[in-house]
Amino acid sequence: MVEQDEEGKALRRVVLVVEYDGAAYAGSQYQKNASTIQGELEKALNKLTGERTRLALAGRTDAGVHARGQVASFRTRVPYEVEVFVRALNAHLPEDIAVRSAREVPLSFQVRRQAKRRWYRYVIHNGRQRPVLFRGHCWHIAQPLDITAMREAATHLVGEHDLAAFAAPSAPARTVRKVYRAEVRRRRSWLVFDIEANSFLPQQVRRTMGALVQVGLGNQTVEDFRRLLASAQRGAVTLAAPPQGLCLMAVEYEGLNGSGYEEGTDL
Repeated sequence: MVEQDEEGKALRRVVLVVEYDGAAYAGSQYQKNASTIQGELEKALNKLTGERTRLALAGRTDAGVHARGQVASFRTRVPYEVEVFVRALNAHLPEDIAVRSAREVPLSFQVRRQAKRRWYRYVIHNGRQRPVLFRGHCWHIAQPLDITAMREAATHLVGEHDLAAFAAPSAPARTVRKVYRAEVRRRRSWLVFDIEANSFLPQQVRRTMGALVQVGLGNQTVEDFRRLLASAQRGAVTLAAPPQGLCLMAVEYEGLNGSGYEEGTDL
């Protein structure tokens, strides 16, 4: 979808679906003196296009948090086919970041503001033995967890709530969010928490997971969790689950694709 800039030159907007292992990065957002996902993507784009490209991300992830379906967008005058961007960017990116797909969108598209919902997944390994090969992608908890109680507590999250209790101190003034899905399931020694919402507060998922684990350990009841949610007391939950268990799975845009979510849902 080629449009003209103010100088009459062909200007396009390209959207990327990006996967990354966040272990080596100080988060997704650009920081001047730290290695970040945005910084690495922009470095690769600048090498490829020769332009000083700034890109935008659909969601911000903390240091150590991973992504399967992060979405980024940028403007360019380079007339490459979108498939070329995928191959060429992957040739310039480090091995822990990969572009999975690309497409062209209207120049007016806003990758963050136009996202309808985001899907995060948190993974816990619940067993006596440490999962050595997967330690960088889960939270290991040796004590038994009551999955039934955790599942019941999670159901209270669905709907529109003031989620200030689960937000970091840096959260914005408005802390009301709409949660579409909050599910806890278990497969052998693995516990998976999936949550979808229109948007998320800083550390919301990790602090929610921390509170659910307290329920699973028997330190709090389901009713305690419900009251905590209803309190809307900013910073009430202080235990944030470790970042390595969290992954941004996908971001949904209305009309951008046929199935709702961008690629990133095939786990």
